[in-house]
Amino acid sequence: MGLGVLEPKSAGHVPGTSFVLDDPSRASTPSDHDTTLKYDRRGAVPIILVPQPSDDPNDPLNWPLWKRDIILLILSTLSVIASTLSPLLAANTVTLSLYFGRDFTQMALLTGYHLCGVGVAGLIFVASARIWGKRHLYLLGTVLIIVSSAWGGAAGKNYASLLWARVVQGIGLAPFEALVNASVGDLYFVHALFGGAFFTPVIVGKITHTIGWQWSFYLIAIFAGVLLPLVVFFVPETAFVRPGDQTSTNSSSHHLNEDLELSPANQSDGNSNPSSLEEKENHPNHSIGSHPPTKVTYLQTLLPFNGRKSDVNFFKLLLRPFPLFLHPAVLWACLIQGTLIGWTVMIGVVLAAIFLGPPLWFNEVETGYMYTGPFVGAILGFVLSGLLADWSTRYMIRRNRGVYEPEFRIVLVAAQLVVGCAGLYGFGITAEHVGRYGWFLPDFFFAFEVGGMVLGAVASALYIVDAHREIAVEAFTCLLMFKNIFSFGLTWGAYDWIVSAGISKTFYIIASIQVGICLLSIPMCESSPSPFGVRHGHGMGN
Repeated sequence: MGLGVLEPKSAGHVPGTSFVLDDPSRASTPSDHDTTLKYDRRGAVPIILVPQPSDDPNDPLNWPLWKRDIILLILSTLSVIASTLSPLLAANTVTLSLYFGRDFTQMALLTGYHLCGVGVAGLIFVASARIWGKRHLYLLGTVLIIVSSAWGGAAGKNYASLLWARVVQGIGLAPFEALVNASVGDLYFVHALFGGAFFTPVIVGKITHTIGWQWSFYLIAIFAGVLLPLVVFFVPETAFVRPGDQTSTNSSSHHLNEDLELSPANQSDGNSNPSSLEEKENHPNHSIGSHPPTKVTYLQTLLPFNGRKSDVNFFKLLLRPFPLFLHPAVLWACLIQGTLIGWTVMIGVVLAAIFLGPPLWFNEVETGYMYTGPFVGAILGFVLSGLLADWSTRYMIRRNRGVYEPEFRIVLVAAQLVVGCAGLYGFGITAEHVGRYGWFLPDFFFAFEVGGMVLGAVASALYIVDAHREIAVEAFTCLLMFKNIFSFGLTWGAYDWIVSAGISKTFYIIASIQVGICLLSIPMCESSPSPFGVRHGHGMGN
């Protein structure tokens, strides 16, 4: 495999390894010269399309790029709006505590139970997506966001009503957290894959101070309402079952890495059968004599359902993610992504309390402005992750003689280790002594922490999609459940932990934990059938 990715100790295809660039120096194999493969020939070097699209015009991989980009733009915009729901009350902790006459922990639980709703609903929605596709869930999620946001704004002084509105908001958020990454995998090839949430408190603090905290909910309902027609008319179903694939996985990617399947007679001497190759070229994705698929009408694409994607029992799919927590790749991704997200939620929960008292005496507007740093950190994190993911992957593919390994995505964790952990250590030191350091340095290190969070989230998501595409949806369910339940647990005790142990000591501990988690990426590059041999064979994901 090369470049530090260890070879498997026994023969067999390792899932996720792909010949992305044709390399004349690489030893020829029958599959290298398979004329039935489809290429992107727009560049100087042909790029093999992974996964291989079918000949069906309804296959999302065959849609025009502009159509796929529009779908992604709409889903991304809705995802940004949905992502504002979790930190919606971050700048209003003090205001709401006084308004409802409740303590800080009960205010934090308005976010905690919301996150719990995301985690539980995500589990159910993913099973539904595996059977009936994703479109109906995007429609349902958008409607729930609109209704629950209007409900939250109208809750008045009824704490229980606002709490349940937050839970329903979490349910509406779940499809966008759980499924959008998988939709990207439905729409784009491997070589094309490359924080509005943190700007929310900046705006919400000003909204609360000017027109009341209720309008932070009403505006979410308005923006989501504007996007609902776009989802209805321009986001068709992206899940597609290709010929010979009964579980909505992309089996064609395996074809790229295995020798061309020939008849027993031809296998014995290692020579290909010209007539067999010609037959596959003329009928690559459907049997001889079968009629080519017809394109569905636009009106048919508006339906919330377009048929079952899997015959597997719903309850079996519902329970399927739980064993995957023992899958080393999924567990690693949960830790890399979920813990830093949890620490971010924890900072959000205690931020107002840290700056509420002397010497700064921040109100909701000034507390909201403290999220400018994390917003910038999130943007820079996305830019940096995109640049590093693109450059490092292409560089290593060429160094690896045209062979792509999903472990190339793990390089981003090195940046997370430096940026994210420095942010945690720095925030703990400076937030403990705001009288000495002021507000800027804690905000600066908060930005670092969020940038590291983004780098880890991108690294883990790309690795799961590329290395374990066949279990990507369930794996993202595990990530969603872990990060939300972990964050929910932190909202219960974050404030008390800070009060009892102190800010600096608390963040020294969590930063050191994060360093250890990042170092788990080293054994993740091993592809032998050891406890960390996560891609050799099919394991628990099959």
